[in-house]
Amino acid sequence: EVLLVESGGGLVQAGGSLKLSCATSGLAFDDYAIGWFRQAPGKEREGVSCISTNDGSTSYVDSVKGRFTVSKDNARRTVYLQMNNLRPEDTAVYFCAVRRFQLCAWYPNLYDYWGQGTQVTVSS
Repeated sequence: EVLLVESGGGLVQAGGSLKLSCATSGLAFDDYAIGWFRQAPGKEREGVSCISTNDGSTSYVDSVKGRFTVSKDNARRTVYLQMNNLRPEDTAVYFCAVRRFQLCAWYPNLYDYWGQGTQVTVSS
């Protein structure tokens, strides 16, 4: 059984930082793309960042470039999202997801497994 467990969310003031973790189990960690998505109330789920666990290549949506950094620890089978200079518009539930291909993608329906999400709230 594939399990994804996100952690690290919380309440932070604008300009602050948080580091999210996505711990995985039940899959061969070095063969997938792992994406971070977020969903704010009343909005569609959007892709934020993605990393290929095979070669470490990364992608970011324009709104987070220069502020967010995705990384992985193959030994721990964990992917991280370091979020700096947070803004109120970053407030959302953040999800990690696994795609059974090494190439990243921005469409949620291209991902096969999802975590339960972690809430990030940025106050102004």
